[in-house]
Amino acid sequence: MPHIVPPHRHEQVAHDASAVSELLEVLWGRGQEAAPSGPLSPSQVRALFAIEQYEGANLRTLGDALGSRPSSVSRLCDRLEAVGLVDRQTSPTSRREVELRLTRRGHAALAEFRDFRAREVKAVLGRMAPDELAALAEGLTAFRRAAAGAAVPGATTADPAPRAADSA
Repeated sequence: MPHIVPPHRHEQVAHDASAVSELLEVLWGRGQEAAPSGPLSPSQVRALFAIEQYEGANLRTLGDALGSRPSSVSRLCDRLEAVGLVDRQTSPTSRREVELRLTRRGHAALAEFRDFRAREVKAVLGRMAPDELAALAEGLTAFRRAAAGAAVPGATTADPAPRAADSA
């Protein structure tokens, strides 16, 4: 039977989850600069995850997903396109709209990034007791289900649990 967290503890759990997120960022940052695909900033990685999630989306949808202004998103996409990770194509339904897609190199960079993250996390999980690992897995599954409701308004996706949310 799952543990019920009293409402006054939600703040502590949120604080603990934030602390874990910061630790994960440190773990993942260790090798990010040395990645064979080249160093990517955290905002570039978030953009790649969002573009993958909403393949073919426009700049406005990407801006909504990232919580960024259109001018910032446009510059970010300029940089990602310049290094060959993103391709912009005119929308077949509206010549005024631009669709964003990951290139083969963009997909490879994300796969490499995910593999690196998984190796780092696996090393930490290997130091946990089996019952702790089972509790963590159950909690993460519940968190992912709850986070799935935070999808970008107006965007469509077949995956009920957004990849961008997985990686943010």
